[in-house]
Amino acid sequence: MHCQWRDCKEWLDSGLPLSTTSNEAVKMYDAVVTQYVSWYDNDSVGGMEKSVETMMAADPQFVMGSVLANGLDLIATGQSIYTSADLKKGVDDLVKLATTSNISQRERQHVDAVKLFADGDMLRAANKWEDILLDHPTDMLALKFAHDSYFYLGQGPQMRDSIARVLPHWKPTIPLYSYLMGMHSFGLVETNLYDQAEKVAKKGLELNPRDAWSTHSMCHVLEMGGRQVEGISFLKGTESDWASCGYLAAHNYWHWALYHTERTEYESALGILDDIISRGKASGAMLDIVDACSLIYRLEMEGVQTGDRWNDVYEMCRSHTSDHILVFNDVHILLSCLGAKNKEATIKMMESMKQFVSEKVGTQSDLGKDVGIPLCAAFLAADEGDYAKAVDLVHPLRYKIVTIGGSNAQRDLFNLFLIHAALNSPKKEHHCLARSLLAERKAFKENAPMTDRLMAKALAVHQSSN
Repeated sequence: MHCQWRDCKEWLDSGLPLSTTSNEAVKMYDAVVTQYVSWYDNDSVGGMEKSVETMMAADPQFVMGSVLANGLDLIATGQSIYTSADLKKGVDDLVKLATTSNISQRERQHVDAVKLFADGDMLRAANKWEDILLDHPTDMLALKFAHDSYFYLGQGPQMRDSIARVLPHWKPTIPLYSYLMGMHSFGLVETNLYDQAEKVAKKGLELNPRDAWSTHSMCHVLEMGGRQVEGISFLKGTESDWASCGYLAAHNYWHWALYHTERTEYESALGILDDIISRGKASGAMLDIVDACSLIYRLEMEGVQTGDRWNDVYEMCRSHTSDHILVFNDVHILLSCLGAKNKEATIKMMESMKQFVSEKVGTQSDLGKDVGIPLCAAFLAADEGDYAKAVDLVHPLRYKIVTIGGSNAQRDLFNLFLIHAALNSPKKEHHCLARSLLAERKAFKENAPMTDRLMAKALAVHQSSN
């Protein structure tokens, strides 16, 4: 793992000069970018948070340090300029600093991109980072910020192509080179190019067995290919390589739980769920929180009794019910309100979402109107027992849901929800819809025990209604 932090001259020699004279600041900039890309806290520099503090203390006027610090807060989606006065001030101060500093065009473009992202225009922010990459294809920060923005927008082809465009400009000797493999592989798997994705992920793991993102991409390859036994074996055999990756370990465990759930190994899945909840309580990270919400809902659709776990999950979500940073997050947070049987929180959250989309502008406001609110209303209807209404709300959204971001595996929650709602609806046309959706699902992923179980249930429903 890269840990020979580059000084001012080394950044200049790499073609990515940084506008500061502080070697300590740029070394910590390198350390922070490395931890961001690798998903690890590096104890030698005190971890991510401490590295950011050290970087900014070394040179408070370091523009790219401020770009990195504020950008990371934004990209984590746990806060926004609407929910955090400190973050709003940080972004405003960054813009002011950039106007009075002698910085490069590349650095100025970074500032513009962070401001666009903060203001809610994620796509224009990603495009601004892409502009940087045209002239500076080895700018890992621009590449990773763009990659994550595309992920939040559900733009798989863009994730794939963004990495492919810069690969010829990178050499194995450039720090962080190996992490391009996992990023490229993930774009490939999200565009259903599974064989290529597997090949590239394996290359990433050959270069660096502790690359948790390449491990993560392999999880997707095995999930989408219906290779559950192989997935369990793969994660078990490599667990010592990625389990210490604090920012991504819980998500890889989530994938492990999906394999168990598919195979009706519910106790194993529940054990992992408890670990994810525990990690989420400690980290407060949105990825851990949405994973807990998703997994517990999936298990309950399988008929698994989850006890009072929703109460713990809701407590993790409670402070975020009015954030509305990502529609993807909002839907999962609503599930926690429903699961905890907290009607007051559910009503308040729905009202808050409606207020947000009526008052704010930007990507998430638009998505909230078109997809988020009707999708949440569908889950609410199902919770109230009105499955027909749930189907009527969510079915027209099937090919729009991708726009709220997340991966194909994560968004499969919504496919399963529609099937379950259709099977539980009193309407025969909805039963027919469920059978059609299951035929489609089986054709796409043949080795899918969960689909087989649902097909048997659909047949039983069909026979009982005739």
